[in-house]
Amino acid sequence: MQAKLSNRHLGPPPTDDVVTIRGFGHTRKTPPTAKDHAPESNGNPSGLVGGATRQVTNNQWGYQFEEGDPAVADPRTKPRIIISFPRGDPENPYNWSKGRKIFVLSIGIVAVLNSTLGSSLPSGAVQYLAEYFEVKSQAQLVLPISLFLVGYVLGPVVFAPLSESYGRRWIMIITFVFFTIFTMACAVAPNWPSFLVFRLLCGITASSPIAVVGGLFADIYNDPITRGRAMAFFMAATTCGPALAPAISGFLSVLTWRWTFWAGLIIAGASLMFLLFMPETYGPAILKRKAQRMRRETGNPNIFAPIELEKKGARQMITITLTRPIRMILFEAIVLFSCLYLSIAYAIFYLFFEAYPLVFQGVYGFNTGTAGLPFLAIGVGAFLSTAIFIGWDSTLIRAKKTNALWAQIEEYRRLPLACIGGPLYVISLFWLGWTANSNIHWIVPILSGIPFGIGFMLIFMALLNYVTDAYEIFAASAMAATSACRSIFGAILPIAARPMYQDLGIPWASSLLGFLSLAMCIIPFAFIKYGDRIRANSKFCQELREKKRRMQEEKEREGSDAFLPDEEMGRTSPLR
Repeated sequence: MQAKLSNRHLGPPPTDDVVTIRGFGHTRKTPPTAKDHAPESNGNPSGLVGGATRQVTNNQWGYQFEEGDPAVADPRTKPRIIISFPRGDPENPYNWSKGRKIFVLSIGIVAVLNSTLGSSLPSGAVQYLAEYFEVKSQAQLVLPISLFLVGYVLGPVVFAPLSESYGRRWIMIITFVFFTIFTMACAVAPNWPSFLVFRLLCGITASSPIAVVGGLFADIYNDPITRGRAMAFFMAATTCGPALAPAISGFLSVLTWRWTFWAGLIIAGASLMFLLFMPETYGPAILKRKAQRMRRETGNPNIFAPIELEKKGARQMITITLTRPIRMILFEAIVLFSCLYLSIAYAIFYLFFEAYPLVFQGVYGFNTGTAGLPFLAIGVGAFLSTAIFIGWDSTLIRAKKTNALWAQIEEYRRLPLACIGGPLYVISLFWLGWTANSNIHWIVPILSGIPFGIGFMLIFMALLNYVTDAYEIFAASAMAATSACRSIFGAILPIAARPMYQDLGIPWASSLLGFLSLAMCIIPFAFIKYGDRIRANSKFCQELREKKRRMQEEKEREGSDAFLPDEEMGRTSPLR
């Protein structure tokens, strides 16, 4: 195990000596000087006698580093040792084996699948819930899904920033345990108010994977192409979960509506067993654990990971960490307009859980079980979109190898997919609206779900990957911002679904959604034209560039390959 010391002061007091551990063949002397340790104005001597240095070796760890003799003699001037990953360190998630990365990828997808499955789980059981709890209001029957999505609003603004301060693993495990408990609580709810409260709590705890998994994949994949493909599978899981749930609940609720949630509990319990074995992936948290181990083994209290020197406490948590997603929505144009487009698309998707029963039960006479099957066409479209995404990535790789001019532009890496997905999404809405007629075979409106699934997924894949690539170390907060916004829309818009479809009729209600989606199609084209200028003026992107510039300067100054790649070093501290 090796570590490298940064020569940056990341915490008070700024006059501490900082020395470099000799790791991976790298040593730098930083002897203190008389000026550095001149007596303080209060008369307290620093203990400095001269500027001599000596080599100190700890045999247990095998590290060698240079420090001043007086610094050893006087604990008040003992150097601070700041560790980081040397190149090729097996503890660095970027250097993990392919099998271990696939394991983490699989766990992330399973967690997301549970979360999104739970979001629409009551959709096929609404009729039976209404009968059991004697609920007459149609607006109240939307609440089991809408309140779950309200939880998606509240959770990410907390869980994503916390995962950037304390690591991904325990945030995901703890929240998933509570998600499992509250799913069980839904199955045994004695009355309608308690059932709704448990659905809200389910949504809050289920939001953690949605907010954190994007950062999880950024932790283990430093290559944008590989990371983008991982995100494609992540997005497929977010679509397939809601598409599967109506069929599950529709068929099981015939026995009793409680079996819908017992099924969700069984799936969540089985998934939790795998989640417990997920390793920590957040680089700064791993370094913190390494520094704690080194302090314990060496007895040197001045060994630190960079994250340990960041300011913590309630004020820091509230003013910096927890407000970061909100600040990104308010002041980052890329995040703001991505949130707007994704929110409209997401809300329409969840509105379909109210609209599809009106179409397939109202027009075609399907029962609650078979009325959930048309959603599977959306799942088919989601899988097809993954193939399109991978095909586009392959085209981009070939273009880069031939030094094609367009392939060097950041906006062309992801956004063309949204330019394809947007029109497909619009077409599917008009298709559904104007073919949902008893004189037209039911398979025709069902097939509209395929371009809907493709378009929905391509929009999300393109914009979320673009946001992730643009903000790198702040990816989890950016994802939390998009998740919170789209969940607000997803919770509110479905409440208006039944009145809108009853007043306007199926054709014109679907057309209204189509025209709204058509207006949103402009956004990815605008990003392609103006995205580089937007990123140039972004405070967050400027901070990322500054971090990379400092790291490059240090690398050139030290003349060592022991420094981390820019992406790895850039993950050490949040934007102030």
